[in-house]
Amino acid sequence: MRLSKLPIATLRETPAEAEIVSHRLMLRSGMVRRLASGLFTWMPMGWRVARIVERVTREEMERIGAHELLMPAVHPAELWRESGRWQDYGDLLLKMRDRGEREYCFGPTHEEVVTDIARRELKSYRQLPVSFFQVQTKFRDEIRPRFGVMRSREFLMKDAYSFHLGEESLREVYGHYREAYKRVFERLGLKYRVVQADSGEIGGSRSQEFHVLADSGEDLIAWCDGDDFAANLELAPALPPEGERAAPGAAMSEAHTPGMRTIRQVAAHLDRPAEDCLKTLLVKAEGGGVAALVLCGQHEVNELKATALPEVAKPLQLANAQEVAQAASCPPGFLGPVGLRVKTYVDHAAAHRANFVCGANRRDKHLVDVNWGRDLPEPETADLRNAVEGDLSPGGGGTLEIARGIEVGHIFQLGDKYSRCMNAAVLDENGAERHMQMGCYGLGVTRTVAAAIEQNHDERGIIWPEAMAPFSVVLVALNAARDENVRATAEQLHDSLRSQGVEVLFDDRDASPGVKLADADLIGIPHRVVVSARGLVACFVRAGTSALTLPPILPEKGGGEWLQLCA
Repeated sequence: MRLSKLPIATLRETPAEAEIVSHRLMLRSGMVRRLASGLFTWMPMGWRVARIVERVTREEMERIGAHELLMPAVHPAELWRESGRWQDYGDLLLKMRDRGEREYCFGPTHEEVVTDIARRELKSYRQLPVSFFQVQTKFRDEIRPRFGVMRSREFLMKDAYSFHLGEESLREVYGHYREAYKRVFERLGLKYRVVQADSGEIGGSRSQEFHVLADSGEDLIAWCDGDDFAANLELAPALPPEGERAAPGAAMSEAHTPGMRTIRQVAAHLDRPAEDCLKTLLVKAEGGGVAALVLCGQHEVNELKATALPEVAKPLQLANAQEVAQAASCPPGFLGPVGLRVKTYVDHAAAHRANFVCGANRRDKHLVDVNWGRDLPEPETADLRNAVEGDLSPGGGGTLEIARGIEVGHIFQLGDKYSRCMNAAVLDENGAERHMQMGCYGLGVTRTVAAAIEQNHDERGIIWPEAMAPFSVVLVALNAARDENVRATAEQLHDSLRSQGVEVLFDDRDASPGVKLADADLIGIPHRVVVSARGLVACFVRAGTSALTLPPILPEKGGGEWLQLCA
């Protein structure tokens, strides 16, 4: 493709609305253009990359026997009312009416539609298991679209659905999809992790997310290469510390801590590390009243774990000042477990501390050198906190690392959540009617493009993994309009590379060398061939990509081998 024929306008300045690296670089390189809030036009260069992701994904879906179809983007409200999600899905669901005042929505996902297909088309267990997939536009009415195509309202997604007679078949095919997704991201050249996840509004008994690792990722994940453990931080267990708790030391005493309500203030005032200072949180209890959660000062309470406790209200809510005063006769900031007469749960790490500091349940007072079993009863323990780097891995293979990730795929074991409420059933081998078990498997095509940029860029622009690059080579002719030899050499190289099946972006524009080279850096094609008046033909290879095997310079232009340089 000749760049002079491609309607692309690169930008030197970063648009004001761009918040993260991928958004900035996609706008500057001309990959996308904003139409309205959360709506983007994919320009030719960007669409080439999206189609690569789509192609690789489609190949892996067909490899595991999934059948491609295309379902309507607009869904009748009746289907969503059957599943109970017309109201439950919330304001993310874009609702509309046709000229006959019939209600519809623009599909954010297709569980209802595909379940309707299954109940019409599948009648016998002999037709199972079966999988369907599509690559199609989705719409979710985000309250605050941001980060470009990373969190847009309209996006391209591959969604797949499987149907089974029993749970064993569901688990087997779920495993096939997990391996297929791993192959997709490996083929695209992305660093990723598969993590245990919460099923959210989709529902089901088990789900896993696929995260592309990037410093700008919204999600925190905990992982350990030693045992292949990985999970969203909110789901990662924080194991009890190993070994015996230290023996009690000095007798418990009271310290004056005027106005010191935070762990940092108390630790500094008493010259103690934060992990020696326990914090007590009062939260609303199920059925009224309050309950107490006790953690080490450096740890954060995990909302999912806390709300799983039998006496903690859902969602997790801190007690207000009046409730704190009623329970402990002190203001927030001076709470402690000693003498506290409410249901109390103590995190494993906090229960392992000896000679600790805690609130005295009196204004401006804390207790020092407090010990479980001596100054207060042995506690009821639970996992209450977010895991931190260095914690023991649940798999026993070492310690946890914490990284940021961008979710690009999510797979679910749905069970009969949709088939039961929508009465999607088949006859089993005994002639009995059974609701089918379902799996659901989503992969964000356009989101994967943005995630790849977040993971692969430098100060000059995008650095595409070779498998995702819109072109294999960018051919840059410097001052070709004023030098016939440069122009002729570049044309012959262009034709030679194309004849060998190499996808070439030929920068034949009448632009300055600086503009051409800056645009080549910005667009991020891994290999760059430069032809200049000095007779030097050089192949530049961006850091992190392999050298490209290219033919010798044409004999009539002087012969010689390609000069391989790493920029």
